[in-house]
Amino acid sequence: MNGKVYLVGSGPGSEGLLTQRGREVIDRADVVLFDQLPGEDILSTLPARAEKIDCGKYGGKHTLEQDDIEALMVDRAKKGNLVVRLKGGDPFLFGRGGEELETVRAAGIPVEMVPGISSALAVPASVGIPLTHRKYASQVTVLTGNEDPTKAEPALDWELLAKSRGTIVILMGVANLGKIAGVLVKNGKSSATPVAIIERGLRKDRRVTAGTLATIAGEAKKAGVKPPAVIVIGDVVNLYDPSQPDLIPFEG
Repeated sequence: MNGKVYLVGSGPGSEGLLTQRGREVIDRADVVLFDQLPGEDILSTLPARAEKIDCGKYGGKHTLEQDDIEALMVDRAKKGNLVVRLKGGDPFLFGRGGEELETVRAAGIPVEMVPGISSALAVPASVGIPLTHRKYASQVTVLTGNEDPTKAEPALDWELLAKSRGTIVILMGVANLGKIAGVLVKNGKSSATPVAIIERGLRKDRRVTAGTLATIAGEAKKAGVKPPAVIVIGDVVNLYDPSQPDLIPFEG
């Protein structure tokens, strides 16, 4: 008899922002396949009795390839296990949750989606950057800074993005930050547009590096910015005040 797979979003790295449903299914899990993005606060609470499989990416190298991860999910579920695939943020926002959903369904295994609070929303909010504001932005575009290199053509319309007066949020964009800033300016975005990079989500070592499209690549290099990080581009970044306390505080 088949078990079941849960695709669980852990949120932005704080145990307090893990959903109640996420906590329930994690505590019942027989098998947990996890990335590093949930953070130690959450990973340290995985049930001792569960089989724990590290699927994270470290130093640019995957511990397991995507096909291997999906094969493990199917294998363990077919053995009757309750399988949790634990991801940072939300599984359906650049988390490859859609691909995993397709694979599990094709194998005839029951699957449930447990949404998580996306880092695209929570991380800027945690440092006082609202993605929309009546004075500054009436729309938000969330995009990946690391498109699939096997695509025949890029899916991102940089000319359209550069013309937008809304907020742009980029996930997985640290490595390509200089290129992204350059292509936006090349397509007409003001080089004075404010930019903030928030590293490490809701973890205790969270850090913000601010600048403009003209300066942010240099500021990031000088600060030694590393992923995971959320990049926010737009006038709402002007509302960031480093002298003020975090709006979503650290735990502990």
